Amino acid sequence: MTHAEPRTPTPIDTIAEEWVDTELDLNPEYRVYLGREGHEGEYADYSPAGAERQVAAERQALAKIRAAEPVDEVDRITKLDLTRELELAVEKHEAGFAQRDLNVIASPVQGLRDIFDLVPTDTENDWANIATRMHNLPQAMRGYIETLRSGIGAGNVPAIRQVRENITQARKQVAETGFFFQLVKQATARGEALPASLTDDLAAGARESAAAYDELAGFLADELAPHAPEADAVGREIYQLASRSFLGATVDLDETYEWGIDELARMTAEQETIAREIKPGASVAEAIAFLEADPSRKLHGTDALQRWMQETSDRAVDELSRSHFDIPDEVRRLECMIAPTQEGGIYYTGPTDDFSRAGRMWWSVPEGVTEFDTWRELTTVYHEGVPGHHLQIGQATYNKATLNTWRRTAGTSGHAEGWALYAERLMEQLGYLDDPADRLGMLDGQRMRAARVVLDIGVHLGKPLPDGSGTWSGEYAFGFLGRNVNMNEPFVRFEVNRYLGWPGQAPSYKIGQRIWEQLRDEYKRREGADFDIKAFHSKALNIGGVGLDTLRSALLD
Repeated sequence: MTHAEPRTPTPIDTIAEEWVDTELDLNPEYRVYLGREGHEGEYADYSPAGAERQVAAERQALAKIRAAEPVDEVDRITKLDLTRELELAVEKHEAGFAQRDLNVIASPVQGLRDIFDLVPTDTENDWANIATRMHNLPQAMRGYIETLRSGIGAGNVPAIRQVRENITQARKQVAETGFFFQLVKQATARGEALPASLTDDLAAGARESAAAYDELAGFLADELAPHAPEADAVGREIYQLASRSFLGATVDLDETYEWGIDELARMTAEQETIAREIKPGASVAEAIAFLEADPSRKLHGTDALQRWMQETSDRAVDELSRSHFDIPDEVRRLECMIAPTQEGGIYYTGPTDDFSRAGRMWWSVPEGVTEFDTWRELTTVYHEGVPGHHLQIGQATYNKATLNTWRRTAGTSGHAEGWALYAERLMEQLGYLDDPADRLGMLDGQRMRAARVVLDIGVHLGKPLPDGSGTWSGEYAFGFLGRNVNMNEPFVRFEVNRYLGWPGQAPSYKIGQRIWEQLRDEYKRREGADFDIKAFHSKALNIGGVGLDTLRSALLD
């Protein structure tokens, strides 16, 4: 694939670029994600004053983009989506989202540490920047604590379940086996020992960072916990805002809940049919037990898991680039990684703007988990890699000639995760899941995503249970998910805790897939005999990361 002719920047492109620069200044961690130089080792201001500076900048940018006139279709989409995102950011600020920002996977508790996974570690200067970041972490943590404390005064406090889980996570970082101390132990510059002065500085930074997490744990236990409500539900008002944020679209939550119930029943029936293909007369549980007893479908240890992930990903990229997708050379490289944490979760981080750091698939393997089933995880590699997240995000990054920086790096969970689930089904249609065992694994994930729609909306909106036996609660959610996934108890516990503390995010996967499929079907109906699925995918991905309402407008208006 050759690069497109560079686009002459417009006033709207300039506004979008200026907004990215503003975000980079206000949130230095964002520079790490984009691979931008400058402000190495710094953190954003997580205090209430920092939040006020952020929302002031958002309001200023919003006024500029509202007043700007598009000169072409690219401008129209940029204005539509940047306006949507800035308006939503202001609404979330006014609703006090930062004051209750505490969950088990994507709050500052994790983010202050997770940024270290992506920082360079090749040179002495890189390690000096890491030492600086560890020295700066306590100030960022104190700002975050100040924001949570302001929530106490406002009566805007996260649920006690999230408080307790985060106390446990924070205390892991305090122990000698915690991340910061282990990071310092393995510090070298391309295999060479670091100067003693730098090693001492890193050790001091590790102690300071661990102490900051100790301070956080004390605050959570002594100050926040007494005010935290027992109920996990956030209510309709907060949930609707969160749902819009993750989808970039407004959906009817009540209709979506009922659709989720129907979709879960459909996924369950499909799984049961395939189970009987694997072993005649078998239930889903019996088919799974049959597969789990097959040593040829099992991996032992994280080293074997990493090698299998990489081999599977490389093969998919090679074959799909020759047959079904036009994949640029820069996007063909995907690194499959075992994350340095053990909190659970599988996730993707995109390449730097110049592709000097490749896109990466990360697997945070929970403590004690040492065996992995290939039939269960094959579709995960496609979800995180190609044609999933890596193709989608890598393609947007590649299109720098026609898309401004904001269009290449923005987006929503519903757009990204919806595409990834869409990609899983696409791989089935392309013949990559012809083995019934692999299809069962794919459906296991699809069933889980459907269950999450029901569970997440059900708990946070206090909906009636699907069987009509009562009303949703956090405690009921653990058993419900356990009955709809074939995963171990630590996985189920982590996942449900994630949903309860991060409302609206988990359903965005399946709802996003639904919207992607609706858009494809409507596009196909309009194109008639001229419809080309490959051309549709290229057009959709070349739009870049946008909210799903914006994607609908870009494809259909």
